[in-house]
Amino acid sequence: MSAPAPLLRPRLDIDLAAIAANWRELARRAAPADCAAVVKADAYGLGLAPVARALAAAGCTTFFVARPEEGVALRAILKEARILVLDGLAGRPPAAFLEAGLEPVVGSLAELRAWRAARARAGLGEEIVLLIDTGLTRLGLDPAELEAHPMNRRQLERFRAALALLPRARASLAASSGIFLGEAFRFDLVRPGAALYGVAPTPGRGNPMRPVLRLTAPVLRVHEVGEPGAVGYGASFSTRAGMRIAVLPVGYADGYPRAAGGRARALVAGCEVPVVGRVSMDLLTLEVSALPAERVGPGTPVELLGERFGVDDLAEAAGTIGYEILTRLGRRFERRYLGGQEG
Repeated sequence: MSAPAPLLRPRLDIDLAAIAANWRELARRAAPADCAAVVKADAYGLGLAPVARALAAAGCTTFFVARPEEGVALRAILKEARILVLDGLAGRPPAAFLEAGLEPVVGSLAELRAWRAARARAGLGEEIVLLIDTGLTRLGLDPAELEAHPMNRRQLERFRAALALLPRARASLAASSGIFLGEAFRFDLVRPGAALYGVAPTPGRGNPMRPVLRLTAPVLRVHEVGEPGAVGYGASFSTRAGMRIAVLPVGYADGYPRAAGGRARALVAGCEVPVVGRVSMDLLTLEVSALPAERVGPGTPVELLGERFGVDDLAEAAGTIGYEILTRLGRRFERRYLGGQEG
């Protein structure tokens, strides 16, 4: 087998076909409920335009964003989609939402009055999307005093109680993980986010989602350790004679978490190797002593994220969650979209 071609710079491959397949799988599981898609925060950092187009091509017609400006950007991409803004009016005049073709997810009585009046002036109906706080103490119409556990069942009870106070309406409770809690949680519409992008919706069990990302970076140089020493800031990893340390141009400025140093792993020439020493702003280091010297040199591609070591694995190594890893992956990477239209 010939050696892989040298890699010139770090590259993030984003599999749009996998995102579309994940949406179709979630839609299948949620049926007969409808399945929307959450594309806030630039589609969780992966690129709003290509991701939204891929989801729309897969059949998605309803999209959620967080900020009004995200909704405006999405409307320029998808002319016919239904776009809902989770932050609600966010202090903007209701007329701006009507002009942009956006719907605020109303989270207070004041917003409800303002949005209802604006729709009436525009000759529109009474279809309004309400957000009900079922226990997160964030946005939404407040229920009574909270109880912390068990949250899933308690949230379901609160949601049903709130629905009973309203006229008959379509309802949505489940995000990614909620889809897997059973039919009782799905109601009329589900709104997955992270699961679309490969994050496991069922922690502690197998991930039913297809992986979406592959992050590769070239080796800059390989140190042949001649005498005992240390690697990186703080000398947190000690070396011994005969070790080989590979240096890669990826660091926490690129979204690779500093806390993953000494805990994460990477794939070189099909072999798992440890990330050693501290991750710095622009560099990280691997111990590649287990590999033959001829297999690792400048330009050798290293897989930092992929099927063997995915977003959730890196998140666990860094003591965080896959959502944070996704949204922090930096813009210094060359980005390549696979299985769909880039744009």
